[in-house]
Amino acid sequence: MKHTIKYISFSCVALMSFSACSDKFLEDKKNYDNVTDEVYNYFEGAQSRVDDVYSWCLPTIGDLAWNNPSMGSNDLAGCSTEEYYGFSKFVDEEIELSSISSDTKISVPDFFMNQSNNIQASVYGRIRNINDCIQGIENSTLTEEQKNVLLGQCYFFRGWCYYNLVKWYGGVPIVEGTPAPEEGTYFERKSAKVCFDYILTDLRKSAELLKGQSMTGSDYGRITSGTALALKGRVLTLWCSPMFNRKDDAARWQAAYEEMKTDMAEINQSYGLYSTATNVNGSDFAGQFLVAGQNPEAVFFTLYNKIASDDGLDNQKNNSWERGIRPSNTGGGGKRPSKMIVDLFPMADGKVPANITTYSKLPHSTSSPDEQAPFINRDPRFNRTFAFPGFRWAYSGDPTQRDGHNPSYNQGRDYVVWSYVWYTSKTDEGDPSGTSYASDNISSGGVYVRKKSDDLDVNSSPLYDYAPKATKGAGPFFSGASLIELRYAEVLLNMAEVACGAKHSGTGEGEAQYYLNKVRLRAGVPEWNLSGEDVVMSAILYERLVEFAYEGKRFDDLRRWMLYDGGTELANNAPDTWKLAGRWASGTDQWLGITKLNEQRRERLDIRVANKYGVGGTLWNDDPVLASALKTAATTYANEWNAAHPDAKKPMTVKKASQVMSVYEEAAAASRPISADIRDNTTLADLQTWYAANLTIDEKKGDPRDAAQNDESITFRPKYYFLGLSSGAQNSNKHVTQTIGWDDYLNGGFGTFDPLAE
Repeated sequence: MKHTIKYISFSCVALMSFSACSDKFLEDKKNYDNVTDEVYNYFEGAQSRVDDVYSWCLPTIGDLAWNNPSMGSNDLAGCSTEEYYGFSKFVDEEIELSSISSDTKISVPDFFMNQSNNIQASVYGRIRNINDCIQGIENSTLTEEQKNVLLGQCYFFRGWCYYNLVKWYGGVPIVEGTPAPEEGTYFERKSAKVCFDYILTDLRKSAELLKGQSMTGSDYGRITSGTALALKGRVLTLWCSPMFNRKDDAARWQAAYEEMKTDMAEINQSYGLYSTATNVNGSDFAGQFLVAGQNPEAVFFTLYNKIASDDGLDNQKNNSWERGIRPSNTGGGGKRPSKMIVDLFPMADGKVPANITTYSKLPHSTSSPDEQAPFINRDPRFNRTFAFPGFRWAYSGDPTQRDGHNPSYNQGRDYVVWSYVWYTSKTDEGDPSGTSYASDNISSGGVYVRKKSDDLDVNSSPLYDYAPKATKGAGPFFSGASLIELRYAEVLLNMAEVACGAKHSGTGEGEAQYYLNKVRLRAGVPEWNLSGEDVVMSAILYERLVEFAYEGKRFDDLRRWMLYDGGTELANNAPDTWKLAGRWASGTDQWLGITKLNEQRRERLDIRVANKYGVGGTLWNDDPVLASALKTAATTYANEWNAAHPDAKKPMTVKKASQVMSVYEEAAAASRPISADIRDNTTLADLQTWYAANLTIDEKKGDPRDAAQNDESITFRPKYYFLGLSSGAQNSNKHVTQTIGWDDYLNGGFGTFDPLAE
């Protein structure tokens, strides 16, 4: 009997067909459309169905969306944190998101349904697909061992899908099996507790079924028992956090601590911190993202390749992160960090900079960053996270193929990012929004995010190739770097958090700091020796800000610890049970000593030529710093060319000579002799000296100003901790109750669903 997979969007029905991704992940795909139940009786067929689950559920490089967590880009999540400037609609002072969209209201993002009539673009469609796999495998004639390894992977991904719903909505409908597509079929929202129990049960099943399985060779990249336990630790940490644990329930912390500590033994059998014997100035921290083979740090991740395919095979799966962060003269677009995050990073002693008041309870360094050279004397992770003008950023590729004005830098192998800017007028220079022009044919300048970058100084076998003359159909950027969604450092910091929260004899501060300090020591900064649960917890969150910068974790941390407003403000009609109690009754910000993010602004750094150079022009070779050296080099070139070509009809002019790339590079070498290799502190000191003579760093407008040019500040409203259902989602699911604090599109007034009610 033909088995047609159907999807019911509660009261809406949509048909689904599926195609399996390769059972070896990156090889050619086979077509399994319109299969029968018999597919599950053959391991290859059943595994291909499971691989289809992987293809839809694995995280991908991209912005935050209904189908994908944030991966560190300047998206809805990133622009709601300290990492970037520029408001997202979650923190825009002038916008209040609504569950009822109109010409005057901005609709809340729909992470609940997305498209109910498209199985590939439906949240619950993925869950139904997983349920179908579970049923098909359980009822198949496969051996028990074969069933276990396949079911273990399915249970993991079902837990993963529900986790990504619950962290937004608190409580959601739970759909088991593949219900008949009958009119009137619907599922009500369950409480957050019921949902967490369901997720944890799935992950426990996954871990048990996969225990002892070795995912190596062609199976590398598949879910393991350790993967399931690590995700379970993240889920338990969320369940203990103030967002879901308003009363600071000691029993909840204790239970999470005991379970996660038991799990550590299994996780440690397969995973650990990435480290080498050649760690220099944070090179191991950078290198963990560049491992081509099995990587102990990578617990849950997506494999990519750097194939440039034009042969019709569906085998190209490239990681686009490098393209996003590279400057335009290497073919990218670049991502700009905020001044706030640059300022917040620790000093070399691992302590909060002396001038930062944001983390008031943590020990502060005796020094502050050099305002005119912020990269000096910083935590080694600083210069592995940001790229300043004058930094080496070696890669593999020839940018001159795309634009002859792009400097080659030995085909990228000696690339230096010279991204300082100049202005064409003093008016623009003083204008917060003044138009600037960047050196080295870069479209826009300043500081760049370099986190997770394929740096040839760290990885001599490039996972990234920039090929502007790529073959048809394949873009010019090929990166085979894996995308790590959950790494071992997070396992340690999650463990540190619940140990601190549990605060019982023999654990608490001491054990929490043990896990915390393992991460710090790998980073190359001294251990903490702190006292007080509040101080230790603050240190853990500070460490997460630094360690996981631009990995898409910060927005979740700010929400679950309610650090936008300290959790003291409540959504409309919220019950008293939503009020914080226990250690953080006065606000999480007060208990932790962390300044709440609301009412703050994020500005940007403007790294421009020093005043002595004046203004410049609008062309690639109008850099005022290079102008003098370029004129000298061009004059020499023109004279030598004319001497060698006495019979030329037209002599070489200095202007024409200045347009020759080799002359430009000669001038650049003469006027910018410093190249900071972040493996060598001496070159950083030399660059600091060069900055003092040639550049100026200013603070310029980052977050918006209103029409009257008044500063606007971060405004995250209390109802955003639990999102409401969009009007479209409510209309498709008329029995699903709206969240407290949000307009009820179907019934009028405010929503009545309490995610925290048990």
